[in-house]
Amino acid sequence: MRAVVYTETGPSSVLSLVERPDPAPGPGEVLVRVVRSGVNPTDWKFRAGAMRGHDEVSPGQDGAGVVEAVGEGVEHVRPGDRVWLVLAQHGRPIGTAAELTVQPADHVVPLPDGASYDLGASLGVPAVTAHRALTSGDVDRLGPGALDGTTVLVAGGAGAVGNAAIQLARWAGSTVVTTVSSDAKAALARAAGAHHVVDYTDGVEETTRQVLAVAPDGVDLVVEVAPATNAALDLAVTRVHGTVAVYANNGGNELVLPLRETFSRNLRFQFVILYTLEPGLLAHAVEDVTAAVAAGALCVGQDAGLPLHHYPLAETAAAHDAVEAGAVGKVLLDLD
Repeated sequence: MRAVVYTETGPSSVLSLVERPDPAPGPGEVLVRVVRSGVNPTDWKFRAGAMRGHDEVSPGQDGAGVVEAVGEGVEHVRPGDRVWLVLAQHGRPIGTAAELTVQPADHVVPLPDGASYDLGASLGVPAVTAHRALTSGDVDRLGPGALDGTTVLVAGGAGAVGNAAIQLARWAGSTVVTTVSSDAKAALARAAGAHHVVDYTDGVEETTRQVLAVAPDGVDLVVEVAPATNAALDLAVTRVHGTVAVYANNGGNELVLPLRETFSRNLRFQFVILYTLEPGLLAHAVEDVTAAVAAGALCVGQDAGLPLHHYPLAETAAAHDAVEAGAVGKVLLDLD
């Protein structure tokens, strides 16, 4: 099989295209022929700074493809099934930047009929992160009606996680407000389904005014990508007993909060990362995300506010560079 690998950390130039023996699944494992691989910020960050015990790594947490073979004890998929993958490279040397990948059975999920491989490879990190953020408040599952009567603020609605959060929150019945930094990103957020779009470059005071015009008592939950820079806004617009779900450190690595103002509002700050997520929460996310896809509520592409950028496997380094440079939309590797 062909695979893109690195044997030392560093810039994208450490990536190389190689031939490796075809792997085989063991008990409880599934062999998947990857059709599409999704590239996330976590991929280039891991490549740039951590090997974590592996002599050689093929990156890629997200992907979609076809089951080639299953190991003993695997019953939920069989050869020929279309599937999407979650956390494919977590704790393993071979992710989805390879023609074949062996995965634990619970990381291999049936892809609903009609869903494209582009969509399947765009789920994983963005959609599961968005699900955990949206369920870190007063609900633990998503589905039609789960967020009825609530208002969610999605910071950075033009990003991949923000896009998924908008679509999932709207599917679950929430009124969705999002913040963006340009007219172009505002158009993407509206395409994703946001009910109200606010340009945060107008400043905290004006952004606060516009958000509270939608939710006078404050929003129920904030899906936060930049807590270091948005702390004052989050405190100003989140209701008493509301939740701020933090999934990234854009804009700074330190979050400073005024304690009295924060605890006087009984706020909940929930920090979100998939790699240490309790298995039951991951399973709930996978089930709900798959249901949203089956319902047609979770989509990708320009019309859904998430432009797609395709690269061949041989240009994985360029794909990593595009994500690191802040490409708007979803970067995918084509392996078919």
